[in-house]
Amino acid sequence: MVSKTNRKMERTRRHARVRRKISGTAERPRLCVFRSNANLYAQVIDDVAGNTLVSASTLDKEVKTKYSNKEAAKEVGALIAKRALEKNIKDVVFDRSGYIYHGVVKELAEAARDGGLNF
Repeated sequence: MVSKTNRKMERTRRHARVRRKISGTAERPRLCVFRSNANLYAQVIDDVAGNTLVSASTLDKEVKTKYSNKEAAKEVGALIAKRALEKNIKDVVFDRSGYIYHGVVKELAEAARDGGLNF
C-alpha cells in the first residue's frame, strides 16, 4: 500500500539540508522566506549572533495586499529591501526555506533584487 507523503515534513527536511550548508553572517546575513496559506514573511538574519536584523510581512501596515499571493510578495520584497538598505545591508544569502523557487517565493526574491539587495 502506498502511503501519502507529508508535504510539510518533506519541506522541513529540505530546509534542514540547506541550512547545514548556508549561514548568515554580519557581513552577509541570510534572507529567509516563510509562506503560510494566509501570510508571507521575510527576515534578514545574522546566524552568528542569532539576531533578526530586519523583518517584513504581509501583516505590516505598509503592505496593502493582506494575502499570500504574488502581489503581496512584490510588496514584501520591496519593503524588506528598503528596510535592509536603511541598515546598510546590501549583500544577503537567499534562503528559500525548502520552497520551490517559483510563484510567490520567486516574486519576493525578484522584488528584493529590484529594491537593491544582491544575492
